Amino acid sequence: MFIPVKLPKEQKDDIVRSVQSYFEEERSESIGSISAESLIDFMLKELGPYVYNQAISDARKLMQDKTAQIEDELYALEKPIRNIR
Repeated sequence: MFIPVKLPKEQKDDIVRSVQSYFEEERSESIGSISAESLIDFMLKELGPYVYNQAISDARKLMQDKTAQIEDELYALEKPIRNIR
């Protein structure tokens, strides 16, 4: 189950203004703050799981790369062992 994203009021207000600006500049339409906020909520609900899953995938890949790097560094620290007979 995906927990909906809760944005701080200041951030949401900034995004509302950005959406309103987008509609004005790109579509020559006016959109009110309530409509913009509704659109943002809808987009967060719809896109949130995809963005979240991609972030998890990116973090997983980063961790795998870092683990491989540490493993290589550990092998480089090993001392050679001479066979004494």
